Amino acid sequence: MSGKVAVITGSSRGIGRAIAERLAQHGSKVVISSRNATSCDQVADTINARHGAGTALSTPANISLKSDLQHLIEEATRRLGKIDVLVCNAASNPYHGPMSGLPDAAFRKVLENNIVANHWLVTMVTPQMIERRDGAIIVVSSIGGFKGSDVLGAYSISKAADVQLVRNLAVELGKYNIRSNCIAPGLIKTDFARALWEDQENLKRTEERNPMGRIGEPDEIAGAAVFLASRAGSYVNGQTIIVDGGTLAV
Repeated sequence: MSGKVAVITGSSRGIGRAIAERLAQHGSKVVISSRNATSCDQVADTINARHGAGTALSTPANISLKSDLQHLIEEATRRLGKIDVLVCNAASNPYHGPMSGLPDAAFRKVLENNIVANHWLVTMVTPQMIERRDGAIIVVSSIGGFKGSDVLGAYSISKAADVQLVRNLAVELGKYNIRSNCIAPGLIKTDFARALWEDQENLKRTEERNPMGRIGEPDEIAGAAVFLASRAGSYVNGQTIIVDGGTLAV
């Protein structure tokens, strides 16, 4: 990844941070972005201390605001010269419960933040990738997109849509040597999924169903992102890599 530039949304913590840290370890310059400017600065400072000044750039953005995302792409390009890799990791999940009780506002938020915002980012970054005839787009989906749920219906719908999004992008952008792929994690021990793994009954059921007998850690998702972003994944396009310890294999 030496000489490459990666923008990772939702990278001040959890899976996004792990991806940013591993991409930096492999030589990439990384743009740290989330809604919290202080957290972005702290993560960027940590990566710069570990891998050298200028390795990480902090650029906060709210994925709900198209203007914020436009600023993110423009600022990253202005300061680092280009964007080689886009990792759409940030997402929202404001509702737990049956679809019958899902408020319209919450449903719209999930769809807009988890699907539409990714579309915005892709349309903003691909013109420069097309010009260079090189680029990698990675969308962090979920195994929720492959099965039904009585408490995460809206979220699962959005993540299934992300899987289809990268298929469409692969067909449209492959001719420009731009690869588009998904990563679908299982339950990972992040703040975002805290409600699921702090529920001891749910955690026990999840671990019992998992062939490895445990949930995952954020860093266990990062390797798939490095693979898809680098030359190691240069002929992988339109695919979804499931990283769930074998949950969907049962």
